[in-house]
Amino acid sequence: MAASRGAAGATPGNRHLRPQPGSPDEAPPPPLAAPAAMVGLKPPEVPPPAAVKFLSAGTAACIADVCTFPLDTAKVRLQIQGEVRIPRSPSTVEYRGVLGTLSTMVRTEGPRSLYSGLAAGLQRQMSFASIRIGLYDSVKQLYTPKGAESTGLGARLLAGCTTGAVAVTCAQPTDVVKVRFQAHGALPDSARRYSGTVDAYRTIAREEGVRGLWRGTLPNIARNAIVNCGELVTYDLIKDALLRAQLLTDNVPCHFVAAFGAGFCATVVASPVDVVKTRYMNAGPGQYRNVPSCLLALLMQDGLAGLYKGFVPSFLRLGSWNVVMFISYEQLQRAAVLAWPAPS
Repeated sequence: MAASRGAAGATPGNRHLRPQPGSPDEAPPPPLAAPAAMVGLKPPEVPPPAAVKFLSAGTAACIADVCTFPLDTAKVRLQIQGEVRIPRSPSTVEYRGVLGTLSTMVRTEGPRSLYSGLAAGLQRQMSFASIRIGLYDSVKQLYTPKGAESTGLGARLLAGCTTGAVAVTCAQPTDVVKVRFQAHGALPDSARRYSGTVDAYRTIAREEGVRGLWRGTLPNIARNAIVNCGELVTYDLIKDALLRAQLLTDNVPCHFVAAFGAGFCATVVASPVDVVKTRYMNAGPGQYRNVPSCLLALLMQDGLAGLYKGFVPSFLRLGSWNVVMFISYEQLQRAAVLAWPAPS
């Protein structure tokens, strides 16, 4: 009888009844550790299309700008310190360090000064980051030889330079207006030239010509080619290395580590160009003949150390910006793929 019960229990029709819950032979439940380890949305099986990357990059950059814009404003103020003439005694130092700059701005200009130029900054990111970040993977594939197992360093660098240069060419006017607003907040109300973002575009075009809106394009192309290689290529390489070594999985902690490293590398290599770009774009008509004359004036006034003026706020801003942007970018892509799955 026992044998027949055993035989009956072994039939396919009754197999789903065994083992009983709680028995030693019970199949283990799905592991609970995997969902806990996956911080954020699961990576999609199919890469998102270029349009999703394009929109996700612009949106993620705007989120990062809102979070880190006060640090960017402090960086600009420190970089142009010595240029903006404020009616103070010559011995007075306007800004001292990142926190000192932020506190001085809040005390003398009000909290809103920390976000002076934000509208132009968001306009810049939607046009600028969408191209340089959102199209990076697509351009990288164009430079990758057919049949190659992986993308080489040369293809990544070329893709970073290409998308950075195209983005600057398209979005330069928004960058000029953003820098002007951030710098002119230090001036008295009577000396400020622009009442708003639209007025800034009109005034610059009227007083300096349409070319004034593209002031500093060449140093900005150089800067963003370097920044793109420092940010995107470094992020790409660090992320790939972490995944290949299985140190981290493709989720938020991995993106955080890669983005932090990318922000530091980008700051180190781009700070000298960034300082020259900021001073040249903020200069009035005729102040500098060209970019080399701006660089020469900077070196004569501040020496080589002037090329890294505002380095700490640059790193705080660029490092935190990269962390917020890349984490948002990865999650937005995955959310978009989940919300609008590709037709099978």
